[in-house]
Amino acid sequence: MTTEAMLWPMIAHAALIFFLYWLLSKRRFAAVRAGSAEAGQFRENRQEPLESLLVHNNLKNQFELPVLFYAVCLALYVSTADNAATIALAWLFVLSRYAHSYLHLTSNRLRYRRPAFLVSFFTLMIMWIWLAVWMALN
Repeated sequence: MTTEAMLWPMIAHAALIFFLYWLLSKRRFAAVRAGSAEAGQFRENRQEPLESLLVHNNLKNQFELPVLFYAVCLALYVSTADNAATIALAWLFVLSRYAHSYLHLTSNRLRYRRPAFLVSFFTLMIMWIWLAVWMALN
């Protein structure tokens, strides 16, 4: 069932990353304007100001677990192991990452962030297990 449908969740996650970069830039610029940060500290990767710290940390999160997401989506796509279930799982992963980001950038309460993370973690694990099973059977 290989179709472009497996690529759309990846595009949706990339949109989240682009938004986070925009938000980080906006908050850093505001911190420099307010005098709580100096432009040079970003060039030299020194301490992140409080105004942008959560965005910076959340953006780093998008290059940890999601790296495995992109790898499995592409592997499913090129091996023709994708199907309606894997596409649904990919969308669930992306929606849980959006929820995780929202919670991280607002309340930042681990009580709520952790379940969103666990959904993305187990969803991704199921996608990798499916790929392994599909490859073993074909």
